Amino acid sequence: MNPTTKPEEPADESGDNEAERAVPAAADKNDAPGPSLAKDPGENPEAGAEGAHGDADGAGTASDDGDDGDPLTDDLDGEYTPPPSSGLAAASTALISVLLSLVALIGTWSGRVIAERETLVGQIDLGQTGTAEQQISEIYGDAWHATALTNGIFAVLALIVGLAALGLPQRKSWVRPFAVAGIALGALALLISVGMYFDVFVSLPEPPPAAPPTTG
Repeated sequence: MNPTTKPEEPADESGDNEAERAVPAAADKNDAPGPSLAKDPGENPEAGAEGAHGDADGAGTASDDGDDGDPLTDDLDGEYTPPPSSGLAAASTALISVLLSLVALIGTWSGRVIAERETLVGQIDLGQTGTAEQQISEIYGDAWHATALTNGIFAVLALIVGLAALGLPQRKSWVRPFAVAGIALGALALLISVGMYFDVFVSLPEPPPAAPPTTG
């Protein structure tokens, strides 16, 4: 007699089905949006630091390429532009030229002293033995010529200073007329001094001719 075999129990399909349904559910849960641990590229501190560094480099490049306001750097990079002159030297020189020319025309204390010295030297050299012509030449002529020479030196100085005033930077409108006036007066004083020195305008006085001896 064949042993009775128990009928195979059907597999619990419900359990398998539940496991199969659990897997897609877990997958769906993983696919659902949630809080992300990755940071936004815009909020990356390293990216922000790199951007700030890039801005700083750009600003530095712009400042290097442009004018940074440093006068020393500007002078080295470009041509040096000297500051405008105040014109004080030209004004002072023009006034000095006018004064020197007036001194040359009127005369100076030094010229008078030199003339008196020449007169004293002539008197010492001649004594009581010189003729009238020698006395006029040594005592008066030499003093006259010494005065003319002194005035001529001042006239030459007035010409030199006046020409220098014309060459200096000028800021005032009256500087050039004063310089020209100093040159003109200096030239006139020099002309008079040369004429006096060579006895062109006025000659030295001449003594009267000696009277012939009378016969008795």
